[in-house]
Amino acid sequence: MRFFVICLLLGIYPIQSFSQYKEMDWKERDTWMALDTIFTAIGIDKGDHVADIGCHEGYLSVRLAKKVEKDGKVYAVDLRTDRLETLKTIAKERKLDHIKTIVGDYDNPNLPKGQLDTVIIMDTYHEMTDYMEILKHVKKSLKPDGQIVIIEKLKSRIVGKSRDEQTDAHSLGPEYVEKELKKAGFKIRYQNNDLGDWENDPDKVIWMLIATKGK
Repeated sequence: MRFFVICLLLGIYPIQSFSQYKEMDWKERDTWMALDTIFTAIGIDKGDHVADIGCHEGYLSVRLAKKVEKDGKVYAVDLRTDRLETLKTIAKERKLDHIKTIVGDYDNPNLPKGQLDTVIIMDTYHEMTDYMEILKHVKKSLKPDGQIVIIEKLKSRIVGKSRDEQTDAHSLGPEYVEKELKKAGFKIRYQNNDLGDWENDPDKVIWMLIATKGK
């Protein structure tokens, strides 16, 4: 509480810790996050090497680790070391030693080059200001047949608004991301603009784009 008050006095507004990112709320999140549909569309297989950029405390990373099993690898990336430390504890408790945590930079997720089958950015792409630079690094991290997956929520009140207006609202539409992926040299192979409602809120529709690395 003291930290929060000091931040306000200094004119700094700490990022809130939204409930869906905490382990205690993961079971509730499973009720509205269409993971079966998402994983089927992506094609996550045993032995895959995958990355979760913007992993927070590991909701997606833990579920990916169970899908790829011990033969696979999950690279969990976040800017905040406190979240990664929490994920390390969770992974140790669940004996998921094939999750590797990585401290990312604002313009680089620091992933290994040429080793990944899939890179997933879920509810995080809209926060990235250096998104083209990040896409460049993601492309280098993928195997020749690798793919990138962007999952976001689009709030109804900012549909049709400019990119800046959407990201200011912590949201983003697929039309902007599709153009950016193509500009970065990716080829769109799958799109779903209605994967349900984020937190069961009909004003926040979940969408997904999957793109291959291309030539």
